[in-house]
Amino acid sequence: MTGDLAARIERALGAPPASLPRRIGGGATGSVFAFETAQGARLAVKQAAAREAQLDLEGWMLRLLAERSALPVPAVHYAAPELLIMDFVETGGPIDARAEEHAADLIAALHGVRGEVFGLERDTLIGPLIQPNRPRARWLDFYAEERLLPFARAALDAGGIGAQTMDRAERLAGRIGDFLAEPDHPSLIHGDLWGGNVLARAGRIAGFIDPAVHYAHPEVELAFTTLFGTFGERFFARYQERRPIEPGFFKERRDLYLMYPLLVHATLFGAGYGRQADAILRRAVG
Repeated sequence: MTGDLAARIERALGAPPASLPRRIGGGATGSVFAFETAQGARLAVKQAAAREAQLDLEGWMLRLLAERSALPVPAVHYAAPELLIMDFVETGGPIDARAEEHAADLIAALHGVRGEVFGLERDTLIGPLIQPNRPRARWLDFYAEERLLPFARAALDAGGIGAQTMDRAERLAGRIGDFLAEPDHPSLIHGDLWGGNVLARAGRIAGFIDPAVHYAHPEVELAFTTLFGTFGERFFARYQERRPIEPGFFKERRDLYLMYPLLVHATLFGAGYGRQADAILRRAVG
């Protein structure tokens, strides 16, 4: 297997790797290997898990973040649907209090990158799923029509939610202005900030990977980080020093912004996440 991968790397880069690729991880979109070049550079290569994978789109998102922001992401050397080669990011240690503060500085700066509209010039990915990004002038329209409704339908089709939950999601989308407000401007976000996509080393953030990038309300990103406990109080205290978090976020709006990742997870991983989404919907719309 690694011999075949080495041959694919040679075709992609024009030179064979100096060492056989060594598996270091993987997820829904593919397996990740590390190798060295003849010049001594350490690179990582992701090999697609499915024939219909779109690793070239993941590479495009990493390049976009590198071009439009100062967020530390691995440089991309080759991107094709089935193969992605990028810099290897050295890691070591947990996301501790110091790393949380560093992450807050980086994410607050990312959210300071303004866009003209919500969405993006092309659809992207969240995990293995297509993430629609049709540009919208209003955030509430974007969140209802490009996030809540498409992924509620996807979760329904996958069996992650039932018809009653779908009905509640449609009612929430129709009343979204009763619960959420427009931000001052569209902000660039990473889009998939769970712990596995945040690489730390010695109390600092070494890099962010696997983005689901688009322009959005920063609160949807902040909410996402709380779903699996990516960051804690130190992150939010430091972020608040850099960019104000409007009152009521944690008690009134966070759960509504969790609807999106919960519906994504209900689509991919089943009804347990769908029940969490339904509980939020019940509290909001009955």
